[in-house]
Amino acid sequence: MIPAAPDYVGGHQLLAGKNILITAAAGAGIGFSAAQRCVEEGAAMVLISDIHEGRLAKAVETLAALNPSCLVKGKVANVTQEDDVQAMVNWAEDVTGGVDVLINNAGLGGTKLLVDMEDSEWHRVIDVTLTGTMRMTRAMLRVMQPRKTGVIVNNASVLGWRAQIEQCHYAAAKAGVMALTRCSAMEAAPYGIRINAVSPSIAMHDFLRKTTPPELLEQLAAKEAFGRPAEVWEVANVMVFLASDYASYMTGEVVSVSSQHA
Repeated sequence: MIPAAPDYVGGHQLLAGKNILITAAAGAGIGFSAAQRCVEEGAAMVLISDIHEGRLAKAVETLAALNPSCLVKGKVANVTQEDDVQAMVNWAEDVTGGVDVLINNAGLGGTKLLVDMEDSEWHRVIDVTLTGTMRMTRAMLRVMQPRKTGVIVNNASVLGWRAQIEQCHYAAAKAGVMALTRCSAMEAAPYGIRINAVSPSIAMHDFLRKTTPPELLEQLAAKEAFGRPAEVWEVANVMVFLASDYASYMTGEVVSVSSQHA
């Protein structure tokens, strides 16, 4: 028998007073759930970005209604564009007076055999998923390092460890995110900045359903010990933990959010 998903976990003020910036946080995926959890965990400000203006506006409205004491704002931005990245970081710094936590959630997947893959498909996934994370991390470190404080949480994937057909581009990008997390964490540590990543196996949301064959989703879920995919908020909970002071001695770590061994 497949166990039912657990009850939703309420907030415990883990991010009380913190200013949070999250990329790709509109819609119904891990990014939006991370933003929701940050609001529920007592953040002072939650700023989100996305490339879809309408979806972003709706997300801001929904999040703002959860907790009137938390300021929620959104900005359209594309992490593949350096000008957008710098403008977003400058905006976030101006609004908050100093971002405490950056959550790098932007990523792009796909399903394609390597022999059939065009260069453009490879570059697009790498640019959004890996280089976009690098651009955001680089820009944020430039403002966090002088303050000698800050936290960055990246969204990787168990495909950075595991082999799966038709995922060469995505797996390579996520493995790169893991390596980027470890190396940038060593550079940031002398400034008191922590950089960690989560590595989800399968978390179900509407976009994944639209882009992945149903039979593959069923196969992947069946491999999990609980026989089900994660709820997006179960991944977001681990992001919140890494962003919080409870993870004060963790840096350069990639935490698997999975119910099966990598």
